[in-house]
Amino acid sequence: MNIGQAATASGVSAKMIRYYESIALIPAGKRSEAGYRIYGDNDLHTLRFVKRARALGFSLDQIRDLLSLWQNKERASADVKTIALGHVAELNQRIAELTEMRDTLQTLAGCCHGDHRPDCPILQTLAG
Repeated sequence: MNIGQAATASGVSAKMIRYYESIALIPAGKRSEAGYRIYGDNDLHTLRFVKRARALGFSLDQIRDLLSLWQNKERASADVKTIALGHVAELNQRIAELTEMRDTLQTLAGCCHGDHRPDCPILQTLAG
C-alpha cells in the first residue's frame, strides 16, 4: 500500500510517517520502481505501536527505546517496565505542576472583582 493508504490504515498522517522515517524512528518504506513508498502489514503494526505510545505521552526517544525492546524477543520485561514507570513519574510531576498552576489561577481569579475597575490582582501578580 502507498503512504496515503498506510496513513489511513494506521491513523498516522502521511506527514508524520515521513517525519518518523526522517528521524529513523521507523524504517523507511520500501520503494516501488517509480519511487513511491510501499508499506506492508509489519509497517502498519509499527505505525500503530508508535501512535498508541504517542497517545500515552511517551517521548520520541522513549518510543525509540520501546520499539527496540518490542522488536527484541530476548528483552527483559523489566526494561520495559522501567521506561513505563519513568514516564509515570514524569506524568505525576506534570500533574503536580498543572495542579499548582490551576490552583494559583483559581485563587487569583477569585480575588479579582471582574468589574469596571482597573485594579486586577491577576495582572498585578503577573507583573510582579
